[in-house]
Amino acid sequence: MSKKNAKAPPSWGRPNYGLECRECGCKEFFTLETRPIWNGRIRRRRECRHCGKRVTTLEVRVS
Repeated sequence: MSKKNAKAPPSWGRPNYGLECRECGCKEFFTLETRPIWNGRIRRRRECRHCGKRVTTLEVRVS
C-alpha cells in the first residue's frame, strides 16, 4: 500500500474533533518541534503518524 493513496483506519469511539491530516484523514501526529513565539503563543511542527505529511500549528491560550 503506497503512502500517497493510503487511508487511515477508522478511529472507533473517538470524538470527532481535533487536528486531522489532509492527506489521509488520520488524527494522530508526532510532535517534532515546539517553540514559544510572541504574545504567549506556541508554534508546533507535527508529522502524521500514518502518511508522514508535516503541518505547522499555532496554539493560542484561552483564559
